Amino acid sequence: MDHAENCENRRIFAVKISGTNRICGFGPLLFCKEHFVRTIIPNYAMLDSAPPICWEPHPELLKNSHLAHYMAWLESEKGLKFDNYHALWQWSSADIAGFWESIWEYFQVMHHAPYQSVLEGEAMPHVRWFEGATLNYAEHVFRKATAAHPAILFKNERNALESISWAELEGAVAQLAAYLRAQGVQSGDRVAAFLPNTPHAVIAALATLSIGAIWSSCSPDFGVGSVADRFAQIEPKVLFAIDGYSYGGKFFDKKEVVSQIIEALPTLEKVVYIPYLDPHKRPDAGDKLVFWPDVVNPDSDAPELVFEALPFAHPIWILYSSGTTGVPKAITHSHGGNLLEHLKYVHLHNDVRAGERFFWFSTTGWMMWNFTVGSMLAGATIVLYDGSPGYPDLGVLWELAEATGIHHFGTSAPYLMSCRKAALEPGRVFDLSALRTIGSTGSPLPPEAYSWVANAVGEQVWLSSMAGGTDVCTAWVGGNPMLPVYEGEIQCRCLGCAMESWDEDGHSVAADVVGEMVVTKPMPSMPVFFWNDADGAKYKGSYFEHYPGVWRHGDWIRITPRAGVVILGRSDATLNRQGVRIGTAEIYRAMDQISEVKDCLIVNLEKPDGSDRMPLFVVLQPGILLDDALIAKIRHMLRSEYSPRHVPDEILVVPDIPYTISGKKMETPVKKVLQRKPLDKAFHRDAMKNPESMEFFIDFAKKVDLSA
Repeated sequence: MDHAENCENRRIFAVKISGTNRICGFGPLLFCKEHFVRTIIPNYAMLDSAPPICWEPHPELLKNSHLAHYMAWLESEKGLKFDNYHALWQWSSADIAGFWESIWEYFQVMHHAPYQSVLEGEAMPHVRWFEGATLNYAEHVFRKATAAHPAILFKNERNALESISWAELEGAVAQLAAYLRAQGVQSGDRVAAFLPNTPHAVIAALATLSIGAIWSSCSPDFGVGSVADRFAQIEPKVLFAIDGYSYGGKFFDKKEVVSQIIEALPTLEKVVYIPYLDPHKRPDAGDKLVFWPDVVNPDSDAPELVFEALPFAHPIWILYSSGTTGVPKAITHSHGGNLLEHLKYVHLHNDVRAGERFFWFSTTGWMMWNFTVGSMLAGATIVLYDGSPGYPDLGVLWELAEATGIHHFGTSAPYLMSCRKAALEPGRVFDLSALRTIGSTGSPLPPEAYSWVANAVGEQVWLSSMAGGTDVCTAWVGGNPMLPVYEGEIQCRCLGCAMESWDEDGHSVAADVVGEMVVTKPMPSMPVFFWNDADGAKYKGSYFEHYPGVWRHGDWIRITPRAGVVILGRSDATLNRQGVRIGTAEIYRAMDQISEVKDCLIVNLEKPDGSDRMPLFVVLQPGILLDDALIAKIRHMLRSEYSPRHVPDEILVVPDIPYTISGKKMETPVKKVLQRKPLDKAFHRDAMKNPESMEFFIDFAKKVDLSA
């Protein structure tokens, strides 16, 4: 206030909030223009009252959740009493060594050698966890094996539901592990997979982990170049490959693609070939090729499944950055780090219980596939689906939930919003009585999806939105069985995650102020290294350059007064208009309320003279035209919901929006194309879900110079 009163050239600005011109109930106040632009507009959300509560935990959950049991254990075993989750989180993010040691003890981690210390080193990324300990992630998966319920339920577009028992899974994994050992695959060797989301992938992954080899997978919708860019870096010894897959009722033959991948990977010694589309057609077996049924045969006796004892930091799998603008970074994770993190999140934040059915719509190219396998640590049955979530219609996954009795249903924000726009009411059409949680990740979940889940799926269903990433193979922020769900907010920062919201100068900002998401203390699930990054330069440059010693994730976040979290989009895709930072998620949230708009993408192009130009590209619903009335509706929505600076300079209709294979909008590559950057530097086609969508932007950039 003092700043505003002392500035020259003062002007009166009224901020429109919740339909009224007021600031905290005091009406229009006097602000200088500079103060208003830099402070009031970016932080206008802090002036709103608490959003509606969409869900609250019932008494049984408050008493019997894994989180409640853990808190009771801390009190009885450690003498640590916490009155609420927020106090627990404060301790977990302050005493990180004490917290992670408690996770080890609470979940009774099986180890072949004990640890000498919990944490050595303090400055990220130069820390070491649980030095001396040896263990195996896959061994903990089979710790919960039982005859009481299946290990895997599997469905695709073509066949009936398939059930695989824990005994069958263990036998198949043991056979495959024995085969890999017989081929000379040893601890530390890499095993790659070009597979869809089928039981084959789970069996192959667990067999690989059991012997200490390192797993890495791509889904078969990846192009040859994209697969080669990933796998050539890690020089795999064995490749698991598929003959093809079906999606949206169409068949995609991948035999030629597999041949090209094999040619691009000279280190391969064996290729385990899976005839998925045509189980009766045997390929030409060369020296490298072996047929899956010749290795994994349910009619043959399985050897004993033996687990290699591995150091805590031993690599478990290699995940990849999107690779949309260059060679993907090969992000290497550890057995121990992922084991502790998945035990923590699956139990304490997702409250997954033994015998429950856990589903996440994913492909083997997304870290949520690895996370789904992680739910088996809780003794859950994983439900796999291979196919399109919209074929034959958007009800196919809800039908699967009914047929399999899914308790935890995971998906993406765009899928939930598509169901909302299609006016689906799955809670009324299908029997979802078993359903406990709806999980959402991949992109920010608009507030409208929260109310849709409560109204159309069921008010008893806990919407457990989460956000994390490939970088840690888990969530930084997510669900909480002891807290209410506020519309538009992720419930909490996760235990052991010392997350803050910082300004550009490295200072923590106040509640409800938008800032950079940072993590100030290490977590065991942070990567152990990037492959082929001997001096760690790529690793450090990816996370620790902006704030030395502090992890900068690259997202805009707002931590609310309720200690919830709102993700506002990637900070590298920020719309910076005249000094005001706008998160793209705000634009997309407003567009989700426009029924005529099917999808959209926005970029801001800075000009040499310091001005900017912000086009909004929209995909319209069938039969809809972009007329003056619709343009006015879009502009009014953005202006009334946010500010005049959110209103684009122009609205342009496009046939499709570019997406990465993992389902993220490609804002930065589109911006580079429109800025007429070299196309080979702007984006990578093989890393795209729909590379043909970029043709519009390439042609448009040739005709119109938006940055001039």
